[in-house]
Amino acid sequence: MALGPYRRVLAVPAVRQALLVGLLIRVPLWAANVVLTLHVVGTLQMSYSAAGAVVAASTVALAVSGPWRGRLLDRLGLRRTVLPCLVVGVVCWSIAPWVGYLPLLVLVVVAGLFVVPTFSIMRQWLIASTPAAERKTVMVLDSVATELSFMIGPAVGVAVAVAVDTRIVLLVAQLLSLTGGLVLFFLNPPMRHVDESAEESAPKLRLRQWITPVVLAVLLATVASTTVLSSGDVGIVAALREMGLESRIGLVLGVWGLGSAIGGLVYGGMSRTIGVFWLLLGLGVVTLPIAFAPNPIVFTVLVFVSGLLCAPTITATVDHLSRVVPARVRGEAMGWHGSALTAGSAVGAPLAGLAIDNVGWPGAFVANAGVGIFLAVLGLVATAVWGRRAPHPTPVE
Repeated sequence: MALGPYRRVLAVPAVRQALLVGLLIRVPLWAANVVLTLHVVGTLQMSYSAAGAVVAASTVALAVSGPWRGRLLDRLGLRRTVLPCLVVGVVCWSIAPWVGYLPLLVLVVVAGLFVVPTFSIMRQWLIASTPAAERKTVMVLDSVATELSFMIGPAVGVAVAVAVDTRIVLLVAQLLSLTGGLVLFFLNPPMRHVDESAEESAPKLRLRQWITPVVLAVLLATVASTTVLSSGDVGIVAALREMGLESRIGLVLGVWGLGSAIGGLVYGGMSRTIGVFWLLLGLGVVTLPIAFAPNPIVFTVLVFVSGLLCAPTITATVDHLSRVVPARVRGEAMGWHGSALTAGSAVGAPLAGLAIDNVGWPGAFVANAGVGIFLAVLGLVATAVWGRRAPHPTPVE
């Protein structure tokens, strides 16, 4: 793995600053997400279905918020977009931990609609801080930092919630995340690279003007990628429970995440860029054999191998999308990318659950790998046809 690209990127102070601020926001946010479930089940004495309804409502709100907040980010700038989010967030999360189920559900939706568009801001900040040649590398670092926060946040949240009232933990976690948003407000980092500053005065684009077949192809790949990935959690849990190894669930998930981080770092250090749909095809192909693992050791090894293509696939969708949309709509495009990630997760988990209920845990990996392979082949064919028809195509395959 070439380390030169990472040295160059991490030598930029703005990149280091962005990654640190991202961790400040995301670690408590991931913690709050898992504590919210514990709060509904434990403190409010509701069912897991009720907790799932809260999570689902929050997910829908976030999916709606992404493009909306991204568009405001493009048109109004960071501070005018983030300030209302901070105000609404503080009000909602100061009240939400202390109320009953239905008011909590409403407040979670409102807070989700006004969430600070962290992913759009972080990615645009990182893109603005590095030349185009280093974009893939810096997106990999953002992906690895996100996975790191996902590994730390829930673990810390659960550990603290066991010892402390979930109402207090939920309040503190959300306010810490909002503190990170306040840091963004004061830093007000640039959202455009210096070479793209001329686009600031260009006419605003409507959605239909920049949503091209190429953009739709990238968003389709994003949905397909997270459809495959979202089955991983469900499939791994179901498999290890059936094997009588529930105590190893955390370990295997960690091995999966480690594989993803290693794969992402290798991909980011490569000078060659691999097309989105080729990576998606590879992800489906290496996920499928997990269904046929004969024992826990082979199962864990295959999960690790599958993880190697997780971060590269998601990173490639971000990288390609940032290159095929005009800079002045990049915030909205990243918002749609976030919604695509959410949509894939919303599809993948139920699909995996349905397969498990009917044919057992191997069905989760067969079904979702099959979806990934099918959509990858479809995407490769579609982009090849588009490439022949378009006078100056932008390759995404």
